[in-house]
Amino acid sequence: MNKDLILLGHGSGGKLSHQLLDDLIIPTLSGIPLAGQNDAAVVEHGGQRLAFTTDSYVVDPIFFPGGNIGSLAVNGTVNDLAMMGARPLFISAGLIVEEGFSRTELAGILASMRGAADAAGVRIVTGDTKVVPRGKADRIFINTSGIGAVEHDFAINGANARAGDVVIINGTIGDHGIAVMAEREGLDLRTAIRSDCAALNDLVAEIIAAGGDAVHVLRDPTRGGVATTLKEIALQSDKTITLREETLPLNGAVKGVCSILGLDPLYVANEGKLLAVVAPEAAERVLTRIKGHRLGRDAAIIGHVAEGGGRVQMETAVGGMRAVEMLAGEQLPRIC
Repeated sequence: MNKDLILLGHGSGGKLSHQLLDDLIIPTLSGIPLAGQNDAAVVEHGGQRLAFTTDSYVVDPIFFPGGNIGSLAVNGTVNDLAMMGARPLFISAGLIVEEGFSRTELAGILASMRGAADAAGVRIVTGDTKVVPRGKADRIFINTSGIGAVEHDFAINGANARAGDVVIINGTIGDHGIAVMAEREGLDLRTAIRSDCAALNDLVAEIIAAGGDAVHVLRDPTRGGVATTLKEIALQSDKTITLREETLPLNGAVKGVCSILGLDPLYVANEGKLLAVVAPEAAERVLTRIKGHRLGRDAAIIGHVAEGGGRVQMETAVGGMRAVEMLAGEQLPRIC
């Protein structure tokens, strides 16, 4: 393999992505240490703590059960800000549109973006539009940036997991990835699997209100799924995270599709889920608050944190223990 070439797997969020970031992109552009590599940057200006993030969306297909590329872009940006404990405020939207794209479809995408922004309480305040020749893009790509206010003094970041902490997820895993994959491949699943695409900022506000400084880490397990996100947290915090397979909430239809296709739902993308790593004394209080939210009815405690360097492992349903590592690439490319 020619090591000079960028592969599709370099955009997967898995091991190849991290190698590209660690070997080339981050050292060249910023030198930000591992502990500071989170869903958004937190910066200070004029005495105010601000969260700032950017992301690009290339999902295929652009319309899928439960959303489209427009709602995905807005909700994904809102969620990256919320994972730093910030209140999302403003978003930019950059559109790269291929010549020949449908104005009707564009109108639908834009309406979804506006609807998602209004629902999340954020404003789209600036943007840019470019049109490229036919065949030079795949219909439409969207880039977004977001700014939010951090209105507390809590340290919520991927490097803050502590021994004894518990890991909570707000619902079933893998729904988004399987919904997009099924639509892309034209699979007749004979069941309604929908993306979980949603803004999580209201839920995060509830979590912080319930847990305060006991909330140590918040992350949304998008590309690479729950497994990759927890591995990132374990590496940043230099801790070991142990999952219990029997506690993982999983939609029965998603579980069935994954079983048939040989996919591991731990690595399938989510767009309306978060992982909260909280101190044990606050775990039940936070879990109760999450379960009371419309996006947290299937919430569960799925693991715990212990001392040890950067490992994730899982107690299987049959009583064994297996290592959980990042995949080299991604099971399902172009999922967000």
